[in-house]
Amino acid sequence: MRVVRGSVFDVAVDLRRNSPTLGQWVGTELSEENQHQLWVPPGFAHGFVVLSETADFLYKTTDYYAPEHERCIVWNDPDIGVDWHFEGTPSLSAKDQSGVAFKNAELFA
Repeated sequence: MRVVRGSVFDVAVDLRRNSPTLGQWVGTELSEENQHQLWVPPGFAHGFVVLSETADFLYKTTDYYAPEHERCIVWNDPDIGVDWHFEGTPSLSAKDQSGVAFKNAELFA
């Protein structure tokens, strides 16, 4: 993941069933200024919040987009406890509004 314009806070959450870090998250700010990138490995959830007025966010994937395999965890799940670096409630997509609790999420083998 990388941002070519603007700034986002980008997060990855471990969803690997047998992982010692299951349910733990990492996050970092990606911006046009810092030019940082984040690699999200298979078995991790990915989410982000735009911190600037707008942002152009680019990423590569390991395969073609397959919406039938997409899942969504609620953005503010208390069991995960992501610090989004954001005050208030963000504007959510329809998909993100229907996110499930981490305890009910489908995990990866």
